[in-house]
Formats: sequence, structure tokens, C-alpha cells
Amino acid sequence: MNIDFSLVLAIVVLISGSIWAIDAWLFAPKRNAKDIIHDQRSDVTNEPAMVEFARFIFPVVLIVFILRGFIAEPFRIPSGSMLPTLEIGDFILVSKFNYGVRIPVINKKIIDLGNPERGDVVVFRYPENPSIDYIKRVIGVPGDEIGYYNKVLYINGKIAGQQPKGDYPFGYYNFRRLDEKLPDPEINHDILVSDSQAASDFVIKVPAKSYFVMGDNRDNSRDSRFWGFVPDENLVGRAFFVWMSWEWGNWPKWHRVGTVIQ
Repeated sequence: MNIDFSLVLAIVVLISGSIWAIDAWLFAPKRNAKDIIHDQRSDVTNEPAMVEFARFIFPVVLIVFILRGFIAEPFRIPSGSMLPTLEIGDFILVSKFNYGVRIPVINKKIIDLGNPERGDVVVFRYPENPSIDYIKRVIGVPGDEIGYYNKVLYINGKIAGQQPKGDYPFGYYNFRRLDEKLPDPEINHDILVSDSQAASDFVIKVPAKSYFVMGDNRDNSRDSRFWGFVPDENLVGRAFFVWMSWEWGNWPKWHRVGTVIQ
């Protein structure tokens, strides 16, 4: 079951704010007048518990809603599709304003501040099930021609160079770690390829207002090669920082804390 936390926060803000406002406008003046008539001390309140709780919770949840909806949102990495860049259990922060300001819940863009660039690691709503958030790397932007031959990328006819960095540890046998350089502009990041899996070659052109994305774990990622392009309206934000790394049942990976996502 996938919970839309933005919707939950919006509902809590609406309910708590309504309770507080209705009480302040309709019932609080009557209680205050009655207190004056009975000459009660000003530091004693007859405010109902529900109203007191709403008055406390409303500003707290409102601040969280604004920060999470417009500034940065936390996510946890559940799979190894972005290895070696992101590991299972990484807790990341995602900037919500790099690609424009959107109204939370309905995800309607109201201010355009920019578009994803090749090499950006982005979170988006999975096109086949928008209630699920995915994270991948942008390989192709609108108008790009993407080619993939023998596990090597070609973007608009230019090769994405690869340099070996040795085998990948942690139980990933027959996986090689490579430094990949995307062209125009040149952006370096690490990827994993498996020598035990056959290559799937293709050529594809990225349509307008869409993006072609791939996982850095090239042979262990369900991405645009399988389900198509990411529409602009599905974008959530750009991943930029690892603030904690903790896979359940293991010790936290303190060396991962503070990692800037390249």
C-alpha cells in the first residue's frame, strides 16, 4: 500500500486549521465573555482539548507541508537499481524547486524554474503507477537520439566513454564498475555492468516534454528501456544529498552520511 503523505499532510492542515479557525471566530469570544462575567483568572482556559490540540498541531504540520512540498522531500532507496551511486537503505533529500514550483497533491506546475539535464538523478512518479516514486538518472532530454550498443551509450551520435574501475564488491559477482562520461556537457558518474547478462541494443528518440532515464546498475534496473519515457508532469525533483544510510537489521553506514549525489 502506497501512502500519499502530501495528501495526508494537506488533510491534517485543513482539518486542524478549520477547527482552530471556527473556534476562534464562533466559540472563543463567547467563552471569553463568560470568563469575564464570572471574573475568572486570565491564565485559566476553558478551551476544549480538541481545539487546543488543533491549535498546537496546525502550525507544525503546515511548516512540514510547506518544506516537504516546495523545498525538499526525504526519500529512502529501497533497491539496488542505482548502485553504485545510491545504496539500499540510503536516505536522500530531493530538491523540489529545481524543475519548477508545483502545487502539492495535484502536482500542477505554477512556476517554471528549469528542466532536468543529462546526468541529473531525479525522482519521478512511475508512469505505469503514479502512486509509486522511482529514482533514475536522466540520460536523454527532449530531442535526443539515444543509442545503446554492447552496453555502451551513444547520445546524438557521440559515445559516452567508459573507463574501468575494477570489480564491484559486496556480493555482486561478475559486475564491473565503470566511470561513464556523458557528452554535451561532459558529466562523469559510476555505473555497474554485468558480464553474465546479454546486452539489449536499441536506438530511440526522446519526444518533447519527456525524458529517457536509466539506472546506474545497468543490468539490474527497470527503467525507460522497459516502460518508456518520463513525462515532465511526473517529475518530483532532483536528488542531491544522502543524509543517512541504514538498511534494516544492519548498522548505519556512517561513511555514506553527507554524500553529495553526483
